[in-house]
Amino acid sequence: MHIIHTIADLRRTLKPATLRAFVPTMGNLHDGHLELMRMARQGVDARAGGPGAMTVASIFVNRLQFAPHEDFDSYPRTFERDSELLAANGCDVLFAPSEKDLYPEPQVFKVHPPAELADILEGAFRPGFFVGVSTVVHKLFNCVQPDIALFGKKDYQQLMVIRRMVQQMALPIDIIGAETRRAANGLALSSRNGYLSEAELTEAVQLSLALKGLAAAVRDGNAKGVLDVAAAEEAAMQALRARDWVPDYLTVRRQHDLSPITGPCDDPLVVLGAAKLGKTRLIDNLEV
Repeated sequence: MHIIHTIADLRRTLKPATLRAFVPTMGNLHDGHLELMRMARQGVDARAGGPGAMTVASIFVNRLQFAPHEDFDSYPRTFERDSELLAANGCDVLFAPSEKDLYPEPQVFKVHPPAELADILEGAFRPGFFVGVSTVVHKLFNCVQPDIALFGKKDYQQLMVIRRMVQQMALPIDIIGAETRRAANGLALSSRNGYLSEAELTEAVQLSLALKGLAAAVRDGNAKGVLDVAAAEEAAMQALRARDWVPDYLTVRRQHDLSPITGPCDDPLVVLGAAKLGKTRLIDNLEV
């Protein structure tokens, strides 16, 4: 595996590639990231194979998507471990730029996704988050120029924003969403799970259980033709509050654009949630 730090070196290394699959990360990797890497390897081998097919991962903790009060400085940096894991899971090239490499001057040109998609849910609680995400992902796409890019569905809204950006900007990239990887108890794998104590790790599965309860209420209501979405969402929120969580949202949305529903709906749906357990904010979702 080649470890590269500058855009110029990256472009030289990737120049011979006839097919490129890309997995962008902020490091502190878990098996969800590694599954994306394995999927990238399988994807390029199935589509092309041979020395012309390359898999690329990036590790970059992107300051633009962190608010001043968030955990940019304390976000775990585990580069040596991450490098070993990527190399063992099919990565050909690891792009690990410094801030100076990726942002050699202040990034005043930014990508602003549409408010109806980016200023709801996570965007409502983290203003500017998706501007930072869209800007860095677009820039990384320009650096890597991938044919395929892979993202996990745990960050469902992020996946929707990136898909819309690729469509609107006419980028020739196939965006693949991978199913959320979970621990044996159902907890969605996340780099921020490392912030949790042993007791909190046991408790953390309650978020996915609350979402399962909300999804069941939605399915039951749709089947009966009577669905009080607001009541179902509030019941899910109360289930977490009763366990001393601080929920931001637990909600039902249409999968294709994350627009809300108010009653029975035949469209594919997703239930999404974000809540704080102790000092750690967790997110999860389930497709319905």
